[in-house]
Amino acid sequence: MSMSSEFREVPGGVTAAKGFKAGGVFAGIKTPGEDKYDLGILASDTRCTVAGTFTRNSVVSPSVTLCKKVVESGSARAVVANSGCANTSVGAQGLIDARETASLAAGHLDIDSEDVLVASTGVIGEELPMGLIRRHIPTIELSDDGGTEFAKSIMTTDTHHKEYAVQFDVDGQTVTVGGCAKGAGMIHPDMATMLAFITTDADVHQAVLQSSISNAVKRTFNQIDVDGDQSTNDTVALLANGASGARTLTTADPMYTKRLDGTQFQTAVEQVCRNLAMSLARDGEGAQHLITAVVKGAHSDDDARQAARSIVSSMLVKTAVYGRDPNWGRIMMAVGATGIRLDESKIAIYINDIHIVDEGKAIAFNTQSVVSALADKDVNVTVDLQVGAGSGTAWGSDLTEEYVVFNSAYTT
Repeated sequence: MSMSSEFREVPGGVTAAKGFKAGGVFAGIKTPGEDKYDLGILASDTRCTVAGTFTRNSVVSPSVTLCKKVVESGSARAVVANSGCANTSVGAQGLIDARETASLAAGHLDIDSEDVLVASTGVIGEELPMGLIRRHIPTIELSDDGGTEFAKSIMTTDTHHKEYAVQFDVDGQTVTVGGCAKGAGMIHPDMATMLAFITTDADVHQAVLQSSISNAVKRTFNQIDVDGDQSTNDTVALLANGASGARTLTTADPMYTKRLDGTQFQTAVEQVCRNLAMSLARDGEGAQHLITAVVKGAHSDDDARQAARSIVSSMLVKTAVYGRDPNWGRIMMAVGATGIRLDESKIAIYINDIHIVDEGKAIAFNTQSVVSALADKDVNVTVDLQVGAGSGTAWGSDLTEEYVVFNSAYTT
């Protein structure tokens, strides 16, 4: 979906919204490198309403456990995040360390530790290096333009940081929604992606905030795939501090003077999440192509989203794109594997707008033209089921030798 004209893209990521500051440092949790960060803090000048979604993996990082507790309280002031260590599968020490990390950040910011979200990402099975964290959290300098440092501090195998923000006007007030995310491997999220943080200076009722992020995640982060593996640390958090003066209209508070339509806010959140999700898929480990799968004409949007995600998740589709092989049978297989209702005799398939299948069968097409199309950085697969009005989109990366080599020696 293209950006609506009512939204303006602006720089700044998570600090684009009023009242948010951030910063990051290199603490030595990861191996050294130019312009590297591995410990960061994002904070609001005032208390925020908070909402979030998390991994459904049965193995969960204690950092996620603590983060969930803060989100369940409905309010927060800050996020402290580290990369290089997932703080997962380390026993009882994991929660002890997560709590201390929150306390250290709270002390640095002079706020309550119960208002601090904790997020970790990196190698599973290693304890947080608390000596480094104790030493370096007090050195983090927060600033209005520190969003990029924070975005870099959560990177692991990412080749670049990911941040995005938009603004729109409400009754003469400017509202901003910004965010950052990380992820390049172990990406097949369920309820969230690796790590993503969204901020807004709107005043949003907690129920509206939770609905907004849950719906956005369903259509964006939950529609990406790199390698079919789900992280133990998946976290998406949305914080709203109200600094813009614009508020969502709720039945409980019908007399707000600067009324922020919930649908408009939801659209802005989804646009930020979509941009970040696509950036994650494009930056998949070893990837050379971004695969966008659009399924339309399904019985429902849920069916279409399921089929689109199945296409980008298929190892055979991924390898076909990498090898520039117009093997459309793999696309047909991936759609059918979902078990959604369809009529094979009605299916049409397009690759980069080249029509190659109609009525469920191959039609005459120039093979070389499809091979050439598959050389593009962006490969678009469109499947029209022609049995309803449902539509959905998913994004993924191709599978290359580089992915295999990289992950064969991840910890060595």
